[in-house]
Amino acid sequence: MPSRPHPDDVLVSPEWVRERLDRFRAPGTDYRLLEVDLNTDFYDRGHIPGALSVDWTADLRASDCRDLVGPGEFARLFGERGIDPDTTLVVYGDNANWFATHLYWMCSYYGHDDVRVMDGGREFWMENGYPVSDAVPSVPTVEYGVGGRDESVRAYREDVLAAIGTDTVFVDVRMPEEYRGELTAPPGYNEAARRGGHIPGAVNVLWADNMRPGRLFKSPAELRSLYADHGIDADTDVITYCRIGERSSVAWFALTQLLGYDSVRNYDGSWVEWGNMVDVPIERGA
Repeated sequence: MPSRPHPDDVLVSPEWVRERLDRFRAPGTDYRLLEVDLNTDFYDRGHIPGALSVDWTADLRASDCRDLVGPGEFARLFGERGIDPDTTLVVYGDNANWFATHLYWMCSYYGHDDVRVMDGGREFWMENGYPVSDAVPSVPTVEYGVGGRDESVRAYREDVLAAIGTDTVFVDVRMPEEYRGELTAPPGYNEAARRGGHIPGAVNVLWADNMRPGRLFKSPAELRSLYADHGIDADTDVITYCRIGERSSVAWFALTQLLGYDSVRNYDGSWVEWGNMVDVPIERGA
C-alpha cells in the first residue's frame, strides 16, 4: 500500500518498526515496543520480535474503581518494562489499535513525550508476512517517575455537563446503533449502561472512519475533510467519547496528533459512566 504523509514522531509504519527490530531487542532502555491488547491471548500466540505485553484490562485499569491506573501504578508498569522517561516507545495492538491509542493518550496524560503508534496495529503486521516471535524479552527494571498530569487532554463528567449547549462539539465514535440508543455496547461486550443514546448535540463519527483499508490511518487531507464535514476544524473545541474511552482515543489521536488540533479532550468515562448516571440529559435516535 502506498505510504501516507504522517509525522513519524507520532505514527510509524510497520516497515519503520521492522528496520529497527535490533534496537527494540537491545538490552538498553533507548527503544521499547509494547503490544497492548484487551488481554494477553494474542501476544502469547506470537508477537513482533522484541515486543513486551501490556494487558489493557489488568495493567491500565485501576483495580479498586473504574478509572485509569494512578501515577504510581503507571510508573511501576513502565519501570518493570524497562522504560525510562527518555525511552522511544512504540505501541501497537489488536482491534485496529484501539487499546494502543488509548495507552498513547495515557502517555500524553502522564507526560511520556516520545511515544508513537505503529500504523495498522497487530493485524496489519500479522497479515502482511512480517517476522513473528513467541519469545518474551528480558529487560532491565528501571526507575520511572511521573512528573504530573496534563489535564488538557482529558474530560470529566463535569466538563461534559458544562459543555452541553455551548460551541463544544461532542464526537461520538460508537456504532450508529449505539449512538441511536438501540444498543448500549457492541455485540460481545458485557460492560454496558442502563440507558442508551448519546450526549445531547453529539455528532456520530464512527472510529473506523479514521481508517483506510488495512486499518491504516487516512491521510491528513482525508481526515481534515472527514471532520470538516461535521463542522470541526482546528479552532473547534472537541470532546471525544465512546463506551469506555478506547475507541474514542482513535479519534483523539487523529485530531490532535495527525491534524494538530489543539482543543481536543477524550472523555474516558464515556457511555458506561454517562449512561449510568442519574439526572443527566440523553438524546436518542439519529
